[in-house]
Amino acid sequence: MPDDDTGPEDPIGKARDGRTQPPRGENPFLQREAASDLRHNTALETPIAVISFKECETRHAERVIPSEVPVNVIYGGIPFAVMMTTPSELEDFAVGFSLTEGVIQHPDDIRDIRIEREERGLRLAVELTPSRLHEHLARKRALAGRTGCGLCGIDDLKALPQARHPQGDAPNIALSAIHSALLHLEQEQVLNQLTHAVHAAAWADLDGTIRCVREDVGRHNALDKLIGSIARADTRPDGGFVVVTSRCSFELVEKVAAFGARTLVAISAPTSLALERARHHDITLIGIARRDSISVFHGSERISGKSRACAAGDLQG
Repeated sequence: MPDDDTGPEDPIGKARDGRTQPPRGENPFLQREAASDLRHNTALETPIAVISFKECETRHAERVIPSEVPVNVIYGGIPFAVMMTTPSELEDFAVGFSLTEGVIQHPDDIRDIRIEREERGLRLAVELTPSRLHEHLARKRALAGRTGCGLCGIDDLKALPQARHPQGDAPNIALSAIHSALLHLEQEQVLNQLTHAVHAAAWADLDGTIRCVREDVGRHNALDKLIGSIARADTRPDGGFVVVTSRCSFELVEKVAAFGARTLVAISAPTSLALERARHHDITLIGIARRDSISVFHGSERISGKSRACAAGDLQG
C-alpha cells in the first residue's frame, strides 16, 4: 500500500469513457498534487537493480509498479468483503461488484457511495435502498477477497455465484469487429503500459469500437469496474461485447451474465467450468484471442463474416 508521503491520486479525468485527461506531459497515474485526501496513487515509482545474466552487471533504474490497496466493501454499515484493488474508479467498482454479487439488480438500488480512509486502506460504504438492504441482509455471506481469487470465504459449494439466465437472443458479432477491438485494446491500457502488471476489461460496440476500459491488479475487479461503468451509463447489454486480458474463469462468465451481456472475448483459454457456464447461459465464448486468430468455444454460429474475412486476409496482425 502506498505510504502517506507519496500523496493522493489526482482523479483521472475525460477519455472516451468520460474520464478527464491530464495536461499534456503529465502522467495521470503518478501525480503528486492532492485532489482528494481519500484517494491513493494508482501507481508508484520505486528504485530497482537490473542485473544482466550475460554481463553480470548491475544497473540502477526506476520502475513503475501498480498500487494494491485493501478496500473494505460495506453495506448498511456491515462489512461484506475486503477486496485487494487498484484504487481507481472505485464508484464503478462499487456498482459493478454489487451487481455481479447479486446485492443489487440495477444501479438505482444504490442511494449513495462513500469512499473513506481507514488506517490500512479504504472503506467503500455503499448505501442501498431500504428494500434492497433488507434482501441483502437476508442472504448475506462473508467474502474474504484476494487479488486473484473470487471464492475466498465460501464454505459451501451451494454458495458458488450463479447469475440469472440472460434474456433475449445473443447478438451476432462480426469477425472484423472482434479483430478491431483486439488490435486497439493494447493502446487503451494506459496503466498496463506503465507497469506491465495489471489486467484490463473493455466494452466494445458491435462494430468493434472500444468505448470503455478499466484496469486493476485483480481481473475480477477490472471486470466489476467495467460493468459498473457501463451499467451506470445505461448501456444495453446486447449492444456490444466484453474483452478481458486475463484467463477466462467461470466467475468472469457469471459476472458477464449478471450484467446481461452475451459475448465474452478472452486473451487466454477458458477453464472447463467457464465453458460449462457459458453453455448454460448461451454466452458466445471466445478464447485464445490473438491478432491472427481466435478460438470460439461456444456460439461460433453467431460469428459472421468468417469466410469472407479469412479469404481477404483480414486477420493478419
